[in-house]
Amino acid sequence: MNKQKLVLPVTTIAMTFAFTVWAVLSPLASTFQEMYHLTSTQKSILVAIPVLLGSIMRIPLGILTDRYGGRKMFTVLLLFTIIPLIGAGFANSFAVLMFWAFFIGMAGTSFAISIAFVSKLTPPQKQGTALGINAMGNIGTAIAGFVIPTIAVAFGVQWAFWGLIIPIVAMIILVWFFTPETPKPTEHTTILSSLSVLKYKNTWTLSLFYFVTFGSFVALGIYLPSLLTDLYGLSPVDAGLRAAGFVVVATLTRPIGGLLADKISAGKILTFVYMGIAIGAIVVAFGMKDIVIMRIGVIFIAIMAGLGNGSVFKLVPDLFPKATGAVTGIVGAWGGLGGFFPPILMGIVKDVTGNYVLGFILLGVLAIVCLIVNRFMFDKKQKEKVYEFDPA
Repeated sequence: MNKQKLVLPVTTIAMTFAFTVWAVLSPLASTFQEMYHLTSTQKSILVAIPVLLGSIMRIPLGILTDRYGGRKMFTVLLLFTIIPLIGAGFANSFAVLMFWAFFIGMAGTSFAISIAFVSKLTPPQKQGTALGINAMGNIGTAIAGFVIPTIAVAFGVQWAFWGLIIPIVAMIILVWFFTPETPKPTEHTTILSSLSVLKYKNTWTLSLFYFVTFGSFVALGIYLPSLLTDLYGLSPVDAGLRAAGFVVVATLTRPIGGLLADKISAGKILTFVYMGIAIGAIVVAFGMKDIVIMRIGVIFIAIMAGLGNGSVFKLVPDLFPKATGAVTGIVGAWGGLGGFFPPILMGIVKDVTGNYVLGFILLGVLAIVCLIVNRFMFDKKQKEKVYEFDPA
C-alpha cells in the first residue's frame, strides 16, 4: 500500500470533519439565543469564540508539525477534539457552553497541520493544486450547516455535538494507520527560531491577504445563518442550508485558485480577487434589503474568496519552502482572526445601528487595501522573482 498517495485524500477528509466540529455552533446560534435569551452581541460572541482559539493556536501547531510530523500532530489534535464535544453536549448554561465552545476552536488548527503535512510530501510544481484540493476540507463548515440543525431537531441539541465523535474516531484511525510520517527536519529548530519568519515582509503581506480572503470565508460561513434568520425570518434549518451553499462555492473554487496560480501567477489572480471582493461587499451593503441581491452578492464574494484562498497558499511554500509549517500557522492564524472579529463587529453594529451595512463597507475597504498592496508587491513582478527562500 502506497501511503504517500493516501496523504492528500485522508488529510482532506480528516480536515473536513475537523472543520465540521469547528463550525458546529454556527447553525445552532439562533437555537441557543432563544434558549439562553441572548442579545445579538452575545450570540455573535458564541459563534466567534471557537474561531479565536482555532486561529491563534495555528501558529504553534504549524511549528510543531514542522518538528514532529503531520501524522502525529493530526492524530493528537483529533483525539483532543473529542473532549469538548462531550462537554458541550452536557452544557446547561451559556457560561458552560462558552467554556466548551472555546476549546472546540482547537479543531480549526487542523488547517495548519494539514497544509504543512501535504506540502512536505508534494512536488513544488504541484503544490498549488494539491494544497487547493487539501483546503477543500473547509467544506466541513457547509456540512455543519446542512447536517447539524437536522440532527438537533431529530435527536436533541446534545447529539449535534456527540454525533460528531463517530466520524472523528474514524479519522483518527485513517490518519494514524494509513498515512506516512513527513520527513524529519535536517536541523533541529526551536519555536523561537521558527518565529524568525516574522521578520520578513512577505509573512505579514500574506497574513493581510489571508485575513481578508479566508476571514471573509469564515466570517460569512459562520455568521450567515444568524444574518439570514435575522434579516429574512428564515428558520435555522433553511438559513443553515443557504449558508452552506456559500461555503460549498468558496470551497470548490479554492483549488481552482491554486491551479490558476500554478498556471498564471498568484499575483495576477489576487488582483482580480480583491477587486471582486470589494464589488461584492458594496453590492451586499446597499442591496441586502432584497434577498435576491443579497444572495448574488454573497455568492460572488464566495467565488472570489475561494480563488483568493487558493492563490495565497500557493505563495506560502514557494516563498518559505523550509518553514512552510511556521508560515502556514502564522498566515492561517491571521486568516482565522479575520473570521473572528467580523461576527462580533456585526453583532455590535446591529445592536447600535439596527442594520449590518457598515460591516460590509469595511470588508470592501480592506479588499481595496489588499488590491493596492498586491499590485505593488506581487502582480507587477515576474513569477520567478517573488520567491523568498527562508533559512531554516
